Amino acid sequence: MTDSTNKKRSELLAHTEVPDRANLDGIEERWTSRWDDEQTYAFDRSATRETVYSIDTPPPTVSGSLHIGHVFSYTHTDTVARYQRMRGKSVFYPMGWDDNGLPTERRVQNYYGVRCDPSLPYDPDFVAPHDGGDGKSIKFADQQPISRRNFIELCWKLTETDEGQFEELWRRLGLSVDWHQHYQTIGAKAQKVAQAAFLKNLERGEAYQDQAPGLWDVTFQTAVAQAELEAREYPGAYHAVAFHGEDGEDVIIETTRPELLPACVALIAHPDDDRYQHLFGTYVTSPVFGVRLPVVAHPAAEMDKGAGIAMCCTFGDLTDVQWWRELSLPTRPVLGKDGRIIRDTPDWITDPSGREMYEQMAGKTTFSARKALVEALQASGEMIGEAKPTQRMTNFFEKGDKPLEIVTSRQWYIRNGGRPYAEANGKDLRKNLISAGNELAFHPDFMHVRYDNWVNGLNTDWLVSRQRFFGVPIPVWYKVSDNGEVQFDSVIAPAPDQLPIDPSSDVPAGYTADQRDQPGGFSGEIDIMDTWATSSLSAQIVSGWLNDDDLFQRVYPMDLRPQGQDIIRTWLFSSMVRAHLEFGENPWKRAAISGWILDPDHKKMSKSKGNVVTPMNLLEKHGSDAVRYWAASARLGVDAAFDEQQMKIGRRLAMKVLNASKFALSMAGEGAAVDLDPSAVTEPVDRAVLAGLADVVEGATKAFDSYDHTRALELTETYFWTFCDDYLELVKDRAYSDDPAAKSAQVALNIAVDTFLRLLAPFIPFATEEVWSWYRTSSVHLASWPEVEPLRQAGAGADPELIRVAGEALTVLRKVKSENKVSQRTSYAWVNLAVDSADRDLLDLVHGDLVKAAHVRGELGIENSEGGDVTIGAYELDPPEPKKPRK
Repeated sequence: MTDSTNKKRSELLAHTEVPDRANLDGIEERWTSRWDDEQTYAFDRSATRETVYSIDTPPPTVSGSLHIGHVFSYTHTDTVARYQRMRGKSVFYPMGWDDNGLPTERRVQNYYGVRCDPSLPYDPDFVAPHDGGDGKSIKFADQQPISRRNFIELCWKLTETDEGQFEELWRRLGLSVDWHQHYQTIGAKAQKVAQAAFLKNLERGEAYQDQAPGLWDVTFQTAVAQAELEAREYPGAYHAVAFHGEDGEDVIIETTRPELLPACVALIAHPDDDRYQHLFGTYVTSPVFGVRLPVVAHPAAEMDKGAGIAMCCTFGDLTDVQWWRELSLPTRPVLGKDGRIIRDTPDWITDPSGREMYEQMAGKTTFSARKALVEALQASGEMIGEAKPTQRMTNFFEKGDKPLEIVTSRQWYIRNGGRPYAEANGKDLRKNLISAGNELAFHPDFMHVRYDNWVNGLNTDWLVSRQRFFGVPIPVWYKVSDNGEVQFDSVIAPAPDQLPIDPSSDVPAGYTADQRDQPGGFSGEIDIMDTWATSSLSAQIVSGWLNDDDLFQRVYPMDLRPQGQDIIRTWLFSSMVRAHLEFGENPWKRAAISGWILDPDHKKMSKSKGNVVTPMNLLEKHGSDAVRYWAASARLGVDAAFDEQQMKIGRRLAMKVLNASKFALSMAGEGAAVDLDPSAVTEPVDRAVLAGLADVVEGATKAFDSYDHTRALELTETYFWTFCDDYLELVKDRAYSDDPAAKSAQVALNIAVDTFLRLLAPFIPFATEEVWSWYRTSSVHLASWPEVEPLRQAGAGADPELIRVAGEALTVLRKVKSENKVSQRTSYAWVNLAVDSADRDLLDLVHGDLVKAAHVRGELGIENSEGGDVTIGAYELDPPEPKKPRK
């Protein structure tokens, strides 16, 4: 059944079956099951591109649990999907699972009590030592080493379990996802796309490998990209150390990393610093190690920091890398990938005492090496005074616990504008990516500057290789020379029809398996791709690029990328890079950026802070519509506080939708079809409520078209409560009566309910679907969005202000009874209302409804007042009826 057929069905009126009692119990399970059975949200594969609205849905990381922040942002996206579907679009709304890389590996290690050792053979009968729990009590040394293949099998096993739990929660939340359109970032389809894109980058010169200094996490033994950095304070100490000048003058520098003295290649000061002008072009000798070093100038040296002159070591920090590259300094690394001082004494240290000192440091951690060297500096008198404690900002891997080191290693990169690179059009890649960002519509617009700031601040290309195990393999092999050396510059690439491949187990064309790592044979790349190198292609993966050309032509480029503000620099930017390099265009037209969830102390909720709230209990406690209401009450790009009180308001709204609709629709009579004929609406107040509703539909439509779902909800909800508290209470007696005007009220009530259900459907899909099923076929979520013009025509000639004035009058009439502590059924013997002269004519139009609604037995007079508000001029209440004695 096509989407258009479903829409026609959804417009048909059925006979009315209003339940005796309306409630929200079990509503999620009932409708989730039915939507699935009827394929309510299935994408129409026959839809043409101009009729499609496609969404590049964020694939959540499944190595853990969803938290309330996910519910927050994914609800925003779902309101857009539901609105666009009701606007006649065939909505392509897929779901992916990010099960790639380090987070999954860490979870597997903690969950099963294992760690990967690629040197071990595969054990087909392996049983994990643990199966469940957080595993945090298991120390790294106690985790059982297992083969890479066994480890990957455990990764697959756990991610399948996690994905099932995630899907259950998303269904409970009511996401209108087409569950036939999903992918895994480690799945075969994603691997093929990621590897093919990489090989295309390689062929065009956009992917390259380089033996270069890079950020390295010694705990996880992997390189780290610029986008994964997190600056944190870290305790340290300044050490004043004396270098010896050629003229006998000592040059004092201050360093927090004295253990890197053997890696020092120069002293550097600012070219304008008068203190060191006489030293530029001369040499000094390093303390303890006796290595001759040049004194050079560079504008990145900070004159007001420490002594104003610094040692450049290869490598202590990113500034060292900048100096090394721009001043063409030698490379003298002393720190290994394990975070320890390299064991072999460097040949550039020739002084016997220097070599002896290095041998004392060799193999030690940076902490132990620092301690040993500081003691030697103090003994030689080359350390001036005591160390001065300080707090310094240093780079951490966002998932790591120790400061990053800078290690020289062979890594793969993709060009991203961080280094100068001219494309075929002659323009610089960075400028092209800035221009591409200008073509992308950001919602809200102020998020655009974060993209520009990130692109302009890049200083390296994108490091995409990772020294991990579970991920998409980099799809290349290397030739091995006749003397057994791996020739990394002789790359062997697979043919496109071979993808996906794993070079650690697959064999390149023209070779046999027994030639692996043998002289004259081949060696497989063992690194995997950074998780963003796959996620950056989510739009292409889910759209069917290289796998389903028909689907790709119908949905790509996509309409919307929804995501969090904290990954503009990673996911959004990397996606822009890949699409620009491959297609020369943006992967989507718009980006919708959600804010953060704040805890009661107004701090961002995050798993690392331990202040997150898991959503399933909230969904069960308050109901899915209530939680969605809270989420939808926050605008895009704006941080919102976690507030259960707001969820209670949402549940109250959902219940009111059920009860108000039950009242209105039950007037049709058992089995009769609901009358929605606007020509039957004849009374001024009935026409006025529809005229006001036309304004709401117009405003809500404009808000949704501007990606302001919160404004659409505000307008709809406000008028809905006006409808319930004022209009419905005003006309219900007439609607139930034999008055000839009863039909007008009944039809107006029906039209209003029918319109409110459509307006509220994107926000509270379960309650609105429940009511819709009482009198219509198919689904409210396949119905058309309400139109303004029919409501304008139905309310033609009526003033929406009539509802406000009538509501004020009814409120003051009820207030008198409340203050006198009598029932609202108590009658007025007579009453006079004082009304502003501008509103008196309006109030005359609802005189009869007011008399019935307020139970006025005698006369209800209306007199002029200049006060503005409707007030009680005078009144007399009938005495309350005596209570009947108990039997």
